Amino acid sequence: MLRHLAIKDFAVVRAAELEFGEGMTVISGETGAGKSLLVDALGFLSGLRADSGVVRHGAERAELSAEFSAPSGSPAQAWLADNELDDEGQCQLRRVIRADGGSRAWINGRSVTLSQLTDLAGRLVEIHGQHEHQALLARNSQLDLLDAFARNDAERARVREAARAWSALLQEREQLSGQGDVSDRINYLEHQLAELQREDLSPAALEQLVASHRRQAHATGLIQACDAALGQLAGDDTPSLTRQLQQVRADLARQAEHEPRLRDVDGLLDGAAIQIEEALSLLGQVRDDLDAEPLQFDALERKLARVHDLARKHRVPLEGLQEQHDRLAAELDGLRGAGERLLKLNDEIGAARQQWRDAAGALSRTRQRAARALGDTTTALIAELGMGGGRFEIALEPQDGERPDPTGAERVEFLVSANAGQPPRALRKVASGGELARISLAIEVAALGLDAVPTMVFDEVDTGIGGAVAEIVGQKLRALGAQRQVLCVTHLPQVAAQGHAHYRVSKAPVEGMTQSAVEKLGAKQREEELARMLGGVEVSKEAHAAAKRLLANAV
Repeated sequence: MLRHLAIKDFAVVRAAELEFGEGMTVISGETGAGKSLLVDALGFLSGLRADSGVVRHGAERAELSAEFSAPSGSPAQAWLADNELDDEGQCQLRRVIRADGGSRAWINGRSVTLSQLTDLAGRLVEIHGQHEHQALLARNSQLDLLDAFARNDAERARVREAARAWSALLQEREQLSGQGDVSDRINYLEHQLAELQREDLSPAALEQLVASHRRQAHATGLIQACDAALGQLAGDDTPSLTRQLQQVRADLARQAEHEPRLRDVDGLLDGAAIQIEEALSLLGQVRDDLDAEPLQFDALERKLARVHDLARKHRVPLEGLQEQHDRLAAELDGLRGAGERLLKLNDEIGAARQQWRDAAGALSRTRQRAARALGDTTTALIAELGMGGGRFEIALEPQDGERPDPTGAERVEFLVSANAGQPPRALRKVASGGELARISLAIEVAALGLDAVPTMVFDEVDTGIGGAVAEIVGQKLRALGAQRQVLCVTHLPQVAAQGHAHYRVSKAPVEGMTQSAVEKLGAKQREEELARMLGGVEVSKEAHAAAKRLLANAV
């Protein structure tokens, strides 16, 4: 839902800030005051192509920004998360249009492309009026609205899943078929695997091989170091560390009765003696395992060379040989079973296509029922909105080709006949902007705002109507406001009276230049504005009385 709209140096607006709430908000003003500029601002924030003509005369750039609420789980919040533009629930759109025609856009303070701005705005605001960028003119939006009316989420999900499964199987078959004659590849893989399988390539075995080779390569030096250490620690030829430690303890023990703390020193030396004994034991084991055997070293040298050659051949590190073996073995298994898998895939693809057809058929039936119901309801509303004899239909056209489509087996086209006796035409080809706006209103009211877009903007939907029909239009907009946020630019008091909030746009010369101002109206000001809309230049007591009645009768 739109919370805040800020405009600066846009057309004849120097600066304006508007706060919006739930329900229906109306925007009125004298002809030429610039009330549709607010809709235009939202249009540019929705991705319309930049136009330097919208920059206020004398200014370098126009600045537009809007803040929307995007609750967790909403399509807008999901889009922000997918595009890594979410910011703790914030949803702020900003666009700057320069006087030279260039423009930049931001979402939550981060620069984005115009395409990204358009994608997000399409999930936030929907503009109905005399412009070609309306969401309801796009076939995909028409299909989404029909499905929302049909409440067929489960059927749509089954169709999407069936199409996805079929597509995955087809891709697998294409990959296998594209391999052609794989006998040479199988022979090559068998040869590669035979070489790898001659050696134990497990990480533990390779680690032990490298350690054994290193130990044997340095066996002489290791033996000398161990013998020297054993002699120094416990040898008989020289005063060993063990005997020296024993002598020190004996000397201190004779003096301990004169200084008790020497007993603590003896305790520490006793611990050192134990550590030295354990070191001697381990050192003896290491020495016993050491033997300089040239034949064993040569065997280790050859084996390690073979393993290194394999690593270079397969262009992997030594520790990656086992993974390479497993990868080649998996590919070989896949190629050996490719023929059999292709035969199975043909059956599975056929079954998946039939599953999609069944799911698409069920989805089509929900759409057919919904199309009739939505068409009849909208036709009745069109008549109420002053287009007697008009007719609204929804055509379901079969999709081209045999490829399972994730959206179903048909395309949707909204058709309208504005007058009795005329054949229905595509909604996007309806010529009259006023008729198009009212038809869009009728569709939205019939669907009770079932599409996911939270904010709907209606620009001059009351063009060419008046009297009782205008009051009905206002009532329908107010009813729609109970389901979605509605913004409506209007020149009719019967429509304006139905709003929950009311803004007035006015213009006046400032320093020799015409400027527009936007003002939110209180209760008394609303009455005066409605009286002006009813009475023209001179507002009579009768116009004030009529304005009061309109406000009192708003439901």
